[in-house]
Amino acid sequence: MMSQENITDGFSQDYLLGGKVLIKQPTQGYRVAIDPIFLAASIDVHPGDAVLDIGAGVGAASLCLATRVPYVKVTGVELQRDYVRCAAENVKLNNLRGRVEILHGDLLRPPPRLAAGTFSHVMTNPPYLDATRNNISPYENKAMANLEGEADLDQWAKFCLLMVKPKGSITFIHRSDRLDQILSFFSGKLGNITIYPLWPGKNKPAKRVLIRGIKNTHGALRLLPGMVLHNDNGRYTTEAEGVLRDAAAIVM
Repeated sequence: MMSQENITDGFSQDYLLGGKVLIKQPTQGYRVAIDPIFLAASIDVHPGDAVLDIGAGVGAASLCLATRVPYVKVTGVELQRDYVRCAAENVKLNNLRGRVEILHGDLLRPPPRLAAGTFSHVMTNPPYLDATRNNISPYENKAMANLEGEADLDQWAKFCLLMVKPKGSITFIHRSDRLDQILSFFSGKLGNITIYPLWPGKNKPAKRVLIRGIKNTHGALRLLPGMVLHNDNGRYTTEAEGVLRDAAAIVM
């Protein structure tokens, strides 16, 4: 999934998508995993579409999507200033200025440049843990990335709904044990809901799911077969390798 180039001054440079994307990120605390890559792979983008990436971190999902789809424009919003600075460097490193921009902001106090209802797609990899969890990382940046803060999951979802156009899509990647909470928010607000499980291996319960809904529609919910990530030997399956190394799309 990720190959490391070097480590200097507390930052590493790592490659995503088989070397197509270069990511600078802190060596301590939260680091890019596979979730933003799968999130970016699931967005069905068409020419002229604008995408909003909420909780963009160092820009991994935004950069992976812009690399896979050469005509897309992505705007990211990130709360932690250190990550925003790192994301800006990553945009330059990948020659994506003009197509990817990461703004500093809080979804409760969004950047004034963001206009409601103007994005064709909203994608998000929100903090997975609610504020009552006790096993918090000692690294502040990782704790903030993993643990809900002032904005809980429902507020996160409401902001997504505010920003997306009518008939636009909202896509989450999240823990499977919080699927019921996400679906309770989507109910009556989004239609054509699609659930795509990510199975860690055969006959193993899904820990992550992709969930997509379409604003101002009323189509039925679909539960797709999803994807098995690992073979019995622990290596990625051919399908997962296609997403992680070859920038293949996930069809939902």
